[in-house]
Amino acid sequence: MKKRNIAIIAHVDHGKTTLVDEILKTSGTFRENEDVSDLSMDSNQLEKERGITILAKTTAINYKDYRINIMDTPGHADFGGEVERIMNMVDGVLLVVDAYEGTMPQTRFVLKKALAAKVKPIVVINKVDKPSARVNQVVDEVLDLFIELGADDDQLEFKVVYASALNGTSSLDSKLETQTPGFTELLDLIIDEIPEPSGSSSEHLQFQPALLDYNEFVGRIGIGRIQNGTIKVGQTVNCIRLDKTTKSFRIQKLFGYLGYKRIEIESAEAGDIIAIAGLSDISVGETICAQGENYPLPILHIDEPTLQMTFGTNTSPFVGKEGKFLTARQIEDRLNKELQRDVSLRVEPSDGESWLVSGRGELHLSILIENMRREGFELEVSKPKVIIKEENGMKMEPYEDLQIEVPEESVGSVIEQLGTRGAIMESMTNFENQVRLNYTVPSRGLIGFMTDFMTMTKGYGIINHTFKEYRPYENITVGERKLGVLVSNDTGKSTAYSLGQLEDRGIMFIEPSTDVYEGMIIGECNRENDLAVNVVKGKQLTNMRAASADKTVVLKRPRPITLEYALDYINGDELVEVTPQSIRIRKRILNTDQRKKFDARKNQ
Repeated sequence: MKKRNIAIIAHVDHGKTTLVDEILKTSGTFRENEDVSDLSMDSNQLEKERGITILAKTTAINYKDYRINIMDTPGHADFGGEVERIMNMVDGVLLVVDAYEGTMPQTRFVLKKALAAKVKPIVVINKVDKPSARVNQVVDEVLDLFIELGADDDQLEFKVVYASALNGTSSLDSKLETQTPGFTELLDLIIDEIPEPSGSSSEHLQFQPALLDYNEFVGRIGIGRIQNGTIKVGQTVNCIRLDKTTKSFRIQKLFGYLGYKRIEIESAEAGDIIAIAGLSDISVGETICAQGENYPLPILHIDEPTLQMTFGTNTSPFVGKEGKFLTARQIEDRLNKELQRDVSLRVEPSDGESWLVSGRGELHLSILIENMRREGFELEVSKPKVIIKEENGMKMEPYEDLQIEVPEESVGSVIEQLGTRGAIMESMTNFENQVRLNYTVPSRGLIGFMTDFMTMTKGYGIINHTFKEYRPYENITVGERKLGVLVSNDTGKSTAYSLGQLEDRGIMFIEPSTDVYEGMIIGECNRENDLAVNVVKGKQLTNMRAASADKTVVLKRPRPITLEYALDYINGDELVEVTPQSIRIRKRILNTDQRKKFDARKNQ
């Protein structure tokens, strides 16, 4: 059977995953009576909830006489390392672009990786049925982006498909009335335009894992494309490690893909995208060769982490009330398990019962924390910090490309806020009451910015950023919250009476009857200093009747605290307590008197 290997790349929420689902339906991969209402490439529970792709997925369809392997890639920059490695597995890409939003920062990021790998592009303009679609301008924007990123003549001659993945329709014509059900024209284009995989089954075996999975029974599973040769279950092969040493092992299992299923296979040949099990510590970029035929492939580049935070055992007075896994050993085992499948993660022991965890961004690390709390872990995490490198005796910090779209009335406050965070404006474009701002900004300038941004734009702003490069460290203080917090000075249940008395002091994070402890942050103060408050005090009951006795206390709705919000919000002297049922913000020093003494010494 002839083969085609293709990756789908796009910015977050431009419709990659929906498009793959529709391609699978068009190809006839499912039985006629099969229920496909709940099937999706986003199999992880968090992916379904957030509507984003976190893990790269492999699927395959049989169409006409072809096996088409499709890679669904993450659109978020925090998972961009996977996109780069996937380009070594495919010969073409489908670039999906929203018919209204056009090219966005992650579009640029992933397309740059694809063009550098010299793969053949096909452009899909998605969501053409939107009333706000500006199809022709978006095609021009895509062409400009190709030219800007240095595409060669062959890549500039890209074909365009106009689609509405949500409605399951597509066309080679930009007119909306030409849309027809199904994606047969797109599949035909893939067969005609995307070259056949290079490599020969008669050559020496060369297989290189570009992605990792993990299984309790067989350990690490390496996913990649066979560049040359054939491979069979039970075969003894050599693994050329990253340090040039060689290790022999036996292939225990081979997996192929069809539809959403990973199926066991007995053998595979050059051009197939497969997963192999047998070496418990196989790593990305290593080369699997036949015994006695060591021909290593070039080592794949893995993006370095740019952000780190401290994970520690929960030390709050409420430890053990909600979680099952509390001890240092259990948390360390879980972090080591994550290292088995995530090559962009770094974990190193810190002082006592804590670990320094480094990743590609806030989202990357918050996804790990969210998965851990759902599994029953309790832990406390610190404020994220950027990783400062030293090159030739000079301190270097990461910078990012930042693109913002805001309503016109919010532009002034956004520009002012970014100015205090060390951001440099590159360009400013107006279209239809929206203003698009492009900045270069130090990564630490974006920590804590999300909260302010949503407030300034009343939720109408769109923000996207991708890692750009390391630059000399700027000695400016950014990323700290300006306002103080309301901190509980007692332990117990909060009362409506106390919360009502404190409403004029700031915004609350908790409701009445919430369990609180001394040192727990229960609200945001409307001044710059922290304020220790009593929220467990009840109303004094006497037998004297007052005129206001029958009045009901009406409280404002508290501000909801999500994990991302909490990580964004906290300052260096605060922690986020994460349990399966609660997200709490607390001070590092819980005792009110000790905290005041520490602050007094610090300010001397």
